[in-house]
Amino acid sequence: MKVLVVGSGGREHALCRKLARSPQLTELFAAPGNAGIAQDATCVAIKPEDVDGLVDFAVREAVDLVVVGPEAPLVLGLADRLTARNIPVFGPSQAAAQLEGSKGFMKDVVARAGIPTAWYGRFTDVESAKAFIRQKGAPIVVKTDGLAAGKGVVVAMTMDEALSAVNRMMGDKIFGDAGNELVIEEFLDGEEVSLFAICDGKTALFAGDAQDHKRVGDGDTGPNTGGMGAYSPAPVLTPQLQQDCMDRLIVPALTAMAEAGAPYVGVLFAGIMITKDGPKLLEFNVRYGDPETQALMARIDNDLLPVLLAAAQGRLSEVRLDWSARKALVVVMAANGYPEAYEKNTRIGNLDQAAKVEGVTVLHAGTQAGPDGEILAVGGRVLGIVATGESVKQAQDRAYAAIGRIDWPQGFCRHDIGWRAVQREKQG
Repeated sequence: MKVLVVGSGGREHALCRKLARSPQLTELFAAPGNAGIAQDATCVAIKPEDVDGLVDFAVREAVDLVVVGPEAPLVLGLADRLTARNIPVFGPSQAAAQLEGSKGFMKDVVARAGIPTAWYGRFTDVESAKAFIRQKGAPIVVKTDGLAAGKGVVVAMTMDEALSAVNRMMGDKIFGDAGNELVIEEFLDGEEVSLFAICDGKTALFAGDAQDHKRVGDGDTGPNTGGMGAYSPAPVLTPQLQQDCMDRLIVPALTAMAEAGAPYVGVLFAGIMITKDGPKLLEFNVRYGDPETQALMARIDNDLLPVLLAAAQGRLSEVRLDWSARKALVVVMAANGYPEAYEKNTRIGNLDQAAKVEGVTVLHAGTQAGPDGEILAVGGRVLGIVATGESVKQAQDRAYAAIGRIDWPQGFCRHDIGWRAVQREKQG
């Protein structure tokens, strides 16, 4: 099989590494890929948002399956265009991708399906949004309706913070048109977990869980980021809670989307808060999470390619996923300054030494090869140091041992990834 993976981040490198080991694979392409992905796939210089370019390439190369990493091309209708050319695609249609493309749409679907979630309101003008905030009080959550690269969310602990978020998102348009409409919702207290389900429009297959670390600094301090690290599985998600989430959050959403004429195909990523009243949905995303995917892929024991193809072809009931008992953890290394303005084109050394630590894989996100073949950091989140172990503590120790070998003075990481799980392990 010829497979094309769309995207250039750590999530796509994790997917490429996993797919590259499939006995069914004959050729793997990545568009556009990065310096690490180039070791596992043939990189082609097509941007994820270039839908025409991606479709033309897939047709020309007679690609057997397209696996879409990021959400933007899905919201732009890439899956529909590929389906029209009879190319199987792992990723939802444009209509189904609105589950992430519009937070308001997602909340309305969730309400119709009776899925436990936060109360909310949708607003297209500043004054009514502020009036709602004053009525409800703080803490409260303010979100852009449209895509804002994972940054259009403010968890406001005070009224002033919430009102300021409305001014910046809708008034100052700091996220552009994504802020034309706002969703304002209840602040949910509890422990957050990411759950993934692979779907074929009618069937949902549990596809792993993880816990992400969004804040940039140790101790969950500083601004939100795209994610500074993750581990899998999440101990908070007991087998009973996992089944509850599938039955009460995932399956009703799949049913609601099918009834709306937009059957959901691809991976459905549920951000869930485990509250004192049970699991409640925070949001749906229409793609694998990053960095969670980097830890998830390290725990899948069987061949992923036939599973993704079966989902694309509506045959999910024929396949399964086998999970290792290993724990997996990923620590993100980012460029100094991230998530604000960050340094670019700095040289990274000793990655081969880091990868020699037992149980460690080095995944690339914002990298490219320099003129002499050296690895340069060109993005905000640059590397994912993935480690597996018999315990989260062992995986954590291995990841940080590998980071200690990397020569990159212009990079940084959090030093406490996995702290909740390590604490639980200590308590037995």
